[in-house]
Amino acid sequence: MIFGAVERLMALRYLRSRRQEGFISVIAVFSLLGIALGVATLIIVMAVMNGFRVELLDRILGVNGHLTILTSAERSITDYPDLARQLRELDHVEVVTPQVQGQVMVMADDRANGAMVRGVSAEDLASRPKMTGRLMATSFEEFAQGEGLLIGVGMAQSLGLREGDSITLISPQMSRTALGSVPRMKAYPILGFFEVGMHEYDSSFIYMPLELAQVFFRQPEGVNAIEVMVDDPDRVGRVSGAILQEIMANRADPARVIDWQSANSSFFNAVQVERNVMFLILSLIILVAAFNILSGQYMLVKGKGRDIAILRTMGAPRGLVLRVFFMSGAAIGLFGTLAGLGLGLLFIDNIETLQGWVERLTGAQVFNPEVYFLTQLPAVVDWNEVWQVVAMALSISFLAPLLPAWQAARLDPVEALRYE
Repeated sequence: MIFGAVERLMALRYLRSRRQEGFISVIAVFSLLGIALGVATLIIVMAVMNGFRVELLDRILGVNGHLTILTSAERSITDYPDLARQLRELDHVEVVTPQVQGQVMVMADDRANGAMVRGVSAEDLASRPKMTGRLMATSFEEFAQGEGLLIGVGMAQSLGLREGDSITLISPQMSRTALGSVPRMKAYPILGFFEVGMHEYDSSFIYMPLELAQVFFRQPEGVNAIEVMVDDPDRVGRVSGAILQEIMANRADPARVIDWQSANSSFFNAVQVERNVMFLILSLIILVAAFNILSGQYMLVKGKGRDIAILRTMGAPRGLVLRVFFMSGAAIGLFGTLAGLGLGLLFIDNIETLQGWVERLTGAQVFNPEVYFLTQLPAVVDWNEVWQVVAMALSISFLAPLLPAWQAARLDPVEALRYE
């Protein structure tokens, strides 16, 4: 073994508190607690931020496809049944949803709001559990019959709408009449409401039966968008090339493919930057604790100068002295890291219980669902990140005592015993 029994015994005894050296042991305890809290905080914060990312990604992809094939406003995909069938045969493709998309102005009494209309078939809408999970069965059955619209709860609240009310959709596309060009508008009944949990979708999205949308947006024989769901959203790039090649090989009309990563790049880049900044800031806790190890070891070496000199005169090599003091400092980092790992995982495993305890103690909600659309802290442990945190903490903890241990190994016995 690298560390012998004598070295381990001496390192352990140097960490024990004595009356005249109690301050050194106090520093060691606080260093261990600092590293444990730093590691635990990093693991908890990274898990919570991963949970937020997973929740947001789940809600975004519960409404939008992983890939979207879009055409120009003047063109439509008329052979979309055949194209959808060909896309479903590609590797890694799970769901293909032809649809008609368009922006409209929504009018209800004296209130107005902008909205995005998506015309989809009832079968394709049923494949989106995020959309249909909070719909009443009667509303979905009526939607399947093509009798009305589904709107988000946010839009219903802003326009003061209830089930059974009607809204008027105004299209930016003009209709030519004998009196000139006028905007096209039509009233539709509201069949029900959906709630995704994101304000952007709940307040500005409308779902319409595909046949009604084709008539309203003047695309009676085609669609202007096809959404594709793949088996792994994080590796959507491997499928987009095959889909684009399939489109170019079978179609002369221009079309473009947009994946969810590029469509939401600014949002998820902001989340990633925030995660990196939080990791950097919280890593300073571990760094400060490592400086405590460094200062404590310097004080230990200073106080043990006579013992080091006696060991050296008895024939102990420099390597033994270096290993003893390195082990005494590294042990603080090792046990602190392990304690922080256990504390962090225990906190994450009981995060709902702790949240309830804090809410009962303070009498306030930690996360107001009306603001954050979350009733509890989401936490997802990424074991790769956990091991990175542990490796970083151990690296810093093992580097900190090296300099004091090297200084102890270089101590001259004659100088140390001169005034004894």
